[in-house]
Amino acid sequence: MRRSLDTGSSYRVTRTAHRREVVDEEEEMTFSPAADRNKTPILEVLTRVLPGPAAVLEIASGSGQHAEHFAAARPDWDWQPTEADATALASIASRTSALANVRPPLMLDVLAPRWSDSLGHFDGLYCANMLHISEWQTCAALMRGAARHLGPGGALVLYGPYLVDGEPTAPGNVAFDADLRRRNPGWGVRRLADVSVEAERASLTLERRVDMPANNLMLVFRRTLG
Repeated sequence: MRRSLDTGSSYRVTRTAHRREVVDEEEEMTFSPAADRNKTPILEVLTRVLPGPAAVLEIASGSGQHAEHFAAARPDWDWQPTEADATALASIASRTSALANVRPPLMLDVLAPRWSDSLGHFDGLYCANMLHISEWQTCAALMRGAARHLGPGGALVLYGPYLVDGEPTAPGNVAFDADLRRRNPGWGVRRLADVSVEAERASLTLERRVDMPANNLMLVFRRTLG
């Protein structure tokens, strides 16, 4: 399957120039076909990870389509969308304003030395399609932030393509990785082993891996109790 940079999130300004989205000028909303395609299988996994009421922090919310879909399906979830791209906040707010369980979107730069203490603590932290289209240091920063803002036993849930040692890589992911690195040498599909090492350094342990459509994975890391 051929991939594009149609990821549904817009973490870095450099990412925004490569997103393929449709903009509804009247409602100031962007639409990501990829986010629309993957929202249902992602929700199925999230529901298994967070079966009951939960407060969830979303990193790189992009168009807001995931926040809208997940919060509408799970009114017992308290959803906090965030973005590093200020231009995306209006789209997120427009999509989610009618949902009482979605908080107003916040600016959050994962690479900030310390995320604001006012964020508080969450039962889950969700991030889709960010690591492969951000500089590598974003991974360690994400893990540190998750460790600080997840409550004991909280789950960090990641979605996207990964390279798994000892397993064949789908041709589409090989081509996607090459395309990313041509665009920016700091980008690229990440090795699961490398991501897991950064997680362990932040006291997060890989609990499960779920194979997803289109050669993606969902990774569930659990914060060490205590």
